[in-house]
Amino acid sequence: MNTQVLGESIASWAKAFPLLEDITALRPVWWENPFKQRWMDASSSGFKVSEADMKEAADMWARFRPFIEREFPETRENDGIIESPLRPIPNVQTQLENHYKGNIEGSLYLKCDNELPIAGSIKARGGIFEVLRHAETLAIDNGLITKEDNYEKFATTAFKEFFNQYAIDVGSTGNLGLSIGIVSAAIGFDVSVHMSADAKQWKKDLLKESGAIVHEYSADFSKAINEGRKLSRENPNGYFIDDENSRDLFLGYSIAAFELKAQLDEQDIRVDRDHPLFLYLPCGVGGSPGGLTFGLKQIFGDNVHCFFVEPTHSPSVLIGLLTEKHEKISVQDFGIDNITEADGLAVGRPSSFATAISEKLISGVYTVEDDELFKMLALLMRSEGLKVEPSAASGLQGPMQLSKHPLYIENHDLSSRMKKATHVAWATGGSLIPETDWKAIYQKGKSLLGV
Repeated sequence: MNTQVLGESIASWAKAFPLLEDITALRPVWWENPFKQRWMDASSSGFKVSEADMKEAADMWARFRPFIEREFPETRENDGIIESPLRPIPNVQTQLENHYKGNIEGSLYLKCDNELPIAGSIKARGGIFEVLRHAETLAIDNGLITKEDNYEKFATTAFKEFFNQYAIDVGSTGNLGLSIGIVSAAIGFDVSVHMSADAKQWKKDLLKESGAIVHEYSADFSKAINEGRKLSRENPNGYFIDDENSRDLFLGYSIAAFELKAQLDEQDIRVDRDHPLFLYLPCGVGGSPGGLTFGLKQIFGDNVHCFFVEPTHSPSVLIGLLTEKHEKISVQDFGIDNITEADGLAVGRPSSFATAISEKLISGVYTVEDDELFKMLALLMRSEGLKVEPSAASGLQGPMQLSKHPLYIENHDLSSRMKKATHVAWATGGSLIPETDWKAIYQKGKSLLGV
């Protein structure tokens, strides 16, 4: 184990932050964020993104709908709109209560980004958005299109030949690379995805089939992203999508808040002081849950409570926030191996851009052991017939964790309001898992449940 972290001994860090003892021992923890601010105070302090930016981002998505509809047949019945269902999962709620011996007040829902068109994960929102934003900028700057034109032009041979002279690189644990590789190849970009050791082979294979170049590394996410940056800098026509510091990725994730608001309205689900909303968001580098939190706070303010969830072996955002060192510190600095079956969450160092915003907005972080992820994905399949990957199941434990840590509820004067609460676990991916791989993880989950 590394005995020095930023020049200080691990013992001194543990003395300053007692929770580190459990974190470094790989025990599940619950952390309430002492830096969280009321929305009025946080928003007045100024962020690098705004609600106006979100609306502009949503307008760009709308311009690309004709292209998306033409290139990706699975989006045609929804007119090129990329969104996922919000499903009530009462049977899972009962199963969670029985398995974990507790009570969940309120109603539980699953936001099924595992079913999101094109790339089947939450990362599709940010990844596709940034690729399309870059393509639009190049096309406008070169006089190929205006914002008033029909963006179906992006699907023509002439446009694809134009974009083929430009390269896109990205480092990924799996899902972000999958979304960027698929849509970049569809646009015509020369796209390379730098995949860390924990990325699943089927994701690499799917990328290659879509036309992306896959660079495989024996190290973790930090190595993959650094190599991607280096190669991109060497190409004068290169563009690097930086998962650790991207404003556009963050914006692409944030506009899912508009989608969720519309779905809550459609299902007559109120969100106000007497009807609190709780979100449980799987967290890797922190961009997607951070973007969602920012977007949801814009809409619901202090009536939405967002919790991040990380694997016990990859608590990068938790350590960054707890110590206030953010991206300057990694899990490996504390001897944590960053090895987890939740490949989309296997990140050792948090996003500098997202973490600076999330610090003021999120309610807390909890960590989960890998075995619990398998149990929960099995519970979800057995109860609702929904297929998710291990990382996507992590949010399901959130309502139970909240009920077992009542101080948060008491401190926010929520005790009398919890029966009217709405809990949303955000599923990150799963629909594209090959059947052979799925059978293996589902069987492992059932075995751990003893069924």
